[in-house]
Amino acid sequence: MSPLDAHPANRVALVTGGCSGIGKAIAERLAARGHSLVLVSERPDALEAVASEIRARHRVAVHTVAKDLARPEAAAELHAAVAGRGLAVDILVNNAGFFFFGETVDADPGRAAAMLQLHVVTPSLLCTLFGRDMRARGRGHILIVASISAWRDLPGINYYGSSKKYLRGFARALRCELAVHGVNVTCLAPGATATALYSATAVPVERARRLGVMMDADAVAEAGLAAMFAGQAEHIPGRLTRAMLAPQWAIDLLRRRGPWLRRDES
Repeated sequence: MSPLDAHPANRVALVTGGCSGIGKAIAERLAARGHSLVLVSERPDALEAVASEIRARHRVAVHTVAKDLARPEAAAELHAAVAGRGLAVDILVNNAGFFFFGETVDADPGRAAAMLQLHVVTPSLLCTLFGRDMRARGRGHILIVASISAWRDLPGINYYGSSKKYLRGFARALRCELAVHGVNVTCLAPGATATALYSATAVPVERARRLGVMMDADAVAEAGLAAMFAGQAEHIPGRLTRAMLAPQWAIDLLRRRGPWLRRDES
């Protein structure tokens, strides 16, 4: 049992991107442990549907905040909304994200800016605001969902991978800062996971899951929470994911020879 679990009052967990994929799976498992939830997503209908489902199944309080976290004001607004409901968050799960594939110079600037806001700025500020509260109380957990792409420089997902690399470094420094105050910070780095993150027309997600190429979101969530409650600094779930950490020279060779990205034929 972790120090957090030992305190009955420490029962509120906030999960961004909590109505689908890894975020939903994490929320389900936290509810099963008896934690009340604050679920955050920009999709209000899906958010309410998941909240109702979890309330019925686990008999815990589930609060919802419909908010676009890719806005500059989002972190401060979310923190104020939670405080306005009289809730003290002792588990913060920074999970919200999206994905697009393509070379950096071909990226839509607006889409790239939204990704950087959602993956870099907002989670950093949420850690500042909620982490400050946790430090004052002397307890808490922060789970930051990065990616295996934080370990390698991958062409075609430069914005995504670089943002996840930032999250990994941010988590490591934040962990060092907050550990002396009784607050744990864990970075979860999944590989390809069968979620709606990927376009169904571009990636055969369900087939990849059946073949074991993609991990199941439930397995990733379980591994991530186990690592968090154990106080681990980082966790890469899945043996296959860890085995797929190819050396950078192989990735560079694949870029030059592979058919997936644009090449000059001259």
